[in-house]
Amino acid sequence: MNKVKHVCIVDDDELFQFVMRQHFERLELVENIHKFTDGEQALNYIKTHLNSPDDLPDLILLDVNMPYMDGWQFMREFVKLSLPEDKHIRIYILTSSTHESDLQRAREFPRLSGYLVKPISKNIIRELLTGAEQH
Repeated sequence: MNKVKHVCIVDDDELFQFVMRQHFERLELVENIHKFTDGEQALNYIKTHLNSPDDLPDLILLDVNMPYMDGWQFMREFVKLSLPEDKHIRIYILTSSTHESDLQRAREFPRLSGYLVKPISKNIIRELLTGAEQH
């Protein structure tokens, strides 16, 4: 099974980032894990690597509620980017919210691959990674 080259965890909760990193490392399915505490940091990383598709993330786990630039603001900016045609980035919204309004809002972004409610188990992460490698 091939490893996923780049995964981005975008979440202001450092404990959540730590737990996710531990899951990824134990599964041994990811080469590089990038952590960001707000959407702007992640967006800047992506913009910096637009001309080198191999360095762009294959999978982004994106928290909704973050200070400065939240997940929804990130998505509004992300869809404006001109990604290389052969690069498919899977983005999953992560939230502790099960409100219908958030689910509705997620549907406004066709680029989203899914909506996941925290906590995220190691088995779900394995499914996301094995799905990410197919693209």
